[in-house]
Amino acid sequence: MRTASQHHLMYYFSSRRGSCKFHQAIKPGVRNSSQISFTGRGQNLQFPAPIRKTRLFVISNTDDGYACVPLLEEECNTNNAPTSEPETIFSKWSPPSFLWRGLSVLVLAGQVIIRILKGKVHWGNTLEQLERVGPKSVGVCLLTSAFVGMAFTIQFVREFTRLGLNRSIGGVLALAFSRELSPVVTSIVIAGRIGSAFAAELGTMQVSEQTDTLRVLGSNPIDYLVTPRVIASSLALPFLTLMCFTIGMASSALLADSVYGISINIILDSAQRVLQSWDIISAMIKSQVFGMIISIVSCAWGATTIGGAKGVGESTTSAVVISLVGIFMADFALSYCFFPGAGDSWKNCV
Repeated sequence: MRTASQHHLMYYFSSRRGSCKFHQAIKPGVRNSSQISFTGRGQNLQFPAPIRKTRLFVISNTDDGYACVPLLEEECNTNNAPTSEPETIFSKWSPPSFLWRGLSVLVLAGQVIIRILKGKVHWGNTLEQLERVGPKSVGVCLLTSAFVGMAFTIQFVREFTRLGLNRSIGGVLALAFSRELSPVVTSIVIAGRIGSAFAAELGTMQVSEQTDTLRVLGSNPIDYLVTPRVIASSLALPFLTLMCFTIGMASSALLADSVYGISINIILDSAQRVLQSWDIISAMIKSQVFGMIISIVSCAWGATTIGGAKGVGESTTSAVVISLVGIFMADFALSYCFFPGAGDSWKNCV
């Protein structure tokens, strides 16, 4: 059995003005090099050219008793680039979507606060979003609050009438509406109607690269898209909550008077004796915090949308769900801070 230890390859090209000769030597197990030479009119240029690393091995040929020496490519590194580093444990690991999206909410909230303090607010877009969140959402908020008030009235009147506490019904309804129902119900309606729209709009702009266009034009997307929505939600929700509280109490008094025979004057007098100014102020503070949660979460989820139309739909659904969870958590924390210990409001309506 015989093996070839070296191969010589020679190419020759000629033209009218000169000639080119290419000579290559191949040795087993050695990184090869070649040399190209050009000869012309009084010119002789030579330079080395890199050759890919190859490996030789022998395969017996039973036909003629000799060995053939094929060339097999081992590495294809024509530009002599360094090999990549070995993979580590975290080289292919990426954080879960909810983790980096939750961090994006905090980052976005900080950027919005900084931009507001610097006075970099697009007021035209802010007024447009304020009209959208406020006047255009009044109808659905008031309708929802009226039916929620009537549903609670049915339950309170049935139970309190058996105990002979008809004069306490108005006070209990007033406390329930002012402290919990009005801000929470209003925020839920706004999260479903406005929060989903915010997430869908910003998600569509993100996947269609409109936000990149704003940056190219010299506009900051935070100033133009996010900050106006946050300001509009924070300003509109307290007034919507106050109107929902009024409509809820009015619908409850009308139902109690028309169906159960409890006078409207009794309901309103009991509510007046129980309610304090802090109850209304706390409701407006809660709704303002809820508005910030809805707008920031929805904008953050929209701004981090990926995956085209499917990603926009998933971001919209997730934004509403996360906003509702944030509202309930913030409601518990604020209620615990605003109304600690045992209260004394009940003694005024008995």
